[in-house]
Parts: sequence; C-alpha cells; structure tokens
Amino acid sequence: MVDGVRATLDGVAETLLWTLRNRAEEAKHPGSAFCDPWSVRLYEAIAYDYAQFGKLSQSHALRAAALDWQIRAYLDDHPRATVVALGEGLQTTYWRMGSPDVPWLSIDLPPVHQLRGQLLPTAPRVEAVATSALDRSWMDRVDPVHGTFISAEGLFMYFDRDDVISLIADCASRFPGGRLFFDSIPAWFSTRTLKGLRLSDRYTAPPMPFSLSVTQASRLPGQIPGVVAATDVRLPAGRGLWASRTLTALANLPPLRDYRPSITLLTFRD
Repeated sequence: MVDGVRATLDGVAETLLWTLRNRAEEAKHPGSAFCDPWSVRLYEAIAYDYAQFGKLSQSHALRAAALDWQIRAYLDDHPRATVVALGEGLQTTYWRMGSPDVPWLSIDLPPVHQLRGQLLPTAPRVEAVATSALDRSWMDRVDPVHGTFISAEGLFMYFDRDDVISLIADCASRFPGGRLFFDSIPAWFSTRTLKGLRLSDRYTAPPMPFSLSVTQASRLPGQIPGVVAATDVRLPAGRGLWASRTLTALANLPPLRDYRPSITLLTFRD
C-alpha cells in the first residue's frame, strides 16, 4: 500500500484519484469492453477513501478510450511523433496502448510524479517533467519535426479561460501540424462547481472555472491563430444508458449538445 496519499495530494491534484477509481472500476466490470490493467493495479495499491467520490461513472473510462483512438490515428500518419500528456495524473494511456515506441512526455506537478514513480514501471520512452502545464518550459523538450499530439484529460476546466486560450495559442504556434485533445464542461456545470459541488458528504469537487460548449469549440479556428480545425469527438459506446443510440443522438442535437460535457480535437496549421 502507498500511505499518506491524502497528505501529499489535495485540491486539483487529488482529483486524479477520482478518475483513477472510475477507470479501474469500469475495467474490472465483467460487462465492460474497457481494458486497463494498470489502472486496476494502481487503484488497489493506494490506501484511500475512494467512496468519498460518490457514484461511479463510465465517463472517465470512455474518455480514455476516445483518447487512445485519437492517438493511434495520429501515430498511424506520424509514426515518429511525440506524445505530450498534460496533467497526466495517474493516467495509464502509455501502457494501455502497448507502450508505443515514440517519445512520451508526462507533464504534472512534483507530488504527482513522485506518486507515479512509486507505482508505475520505468519506461525509457517516457520522460517525466515535473511542472505545471502552464509553465511553457516543457515545450522546449519537444521536437516538433515529426509531429506532436497533446492530450489534456480532465485539466483545462480547472484553469482560467485566459490561461487556456493562451496555452492553446502557444501550442499551435510551437507545434505546427500537431493536434490537441481536451475535454470541457458546460457553463451550467461550471457554475455548480463554483458554488461548491459535493460528490458526497465528505468531498467537494474543486472549482472548475473554464467551460466550453460544442458550439464555442467549433469557433476556435477563427479565434486562435494557427488552429485550423476543431472536431467534436464522440465517446465510444459504453454499457447500459451509455450504449443507448437514442440518448446519444439526442445529446448530439443542437442545442442539447451545448449542455453536455464535450471532447474537442484541435488541429494546428502545418
């Protein structure tokens, strides 16, 4: 067991245990198609009160599966590209994808990397960079010549809007031909978190000031230099209601789609 996790992780960093719990529980479910053995190992190795995160959700596992697909698609066309995982937390994408033979930068705060170092195996192609995603120094470690795929799972909503837009603009400038995968929450949900969103009687989610609807995301190419396309990424089918084609169709109709969480894939000008 890893002791003292709560003593070293708090605020936004602690949410990595929320997403880990949901991915691992989904991977363990006998009816799930989501395979993530390393998330299960981490989940079972950390002594922590996971129940304080309230009800389970398939959303984090399905988001991870959507990211896997997008990275594979990019690497098919750019087999020597660099993958950059911003705010990687305890994501296990690299191992879930079979340890691809590409440079992989894991960007997160020092306490998070200390925990990753205790739990995950050493991988020569993975470079741990202990800094904030907003600290542009990580960009100097990326060789953009062969392409760059950047992920930001469960990250941008915790930043201020100006910081997000500025970071996207800098990525578009530094990594031509690259792509950026990130998820967003709708404005109504952001407002709930700013008022104090309690997942249980023991846990309140951190404030999430940044929101972005599907429609707003579609306008980014005309607002941020270097961004040439914005694609609304659909989640793969899950179990139960998450497999309902009717509900999926409704959630993708305007204006309903602007009231649901979304995933955006940005393409940068080559």
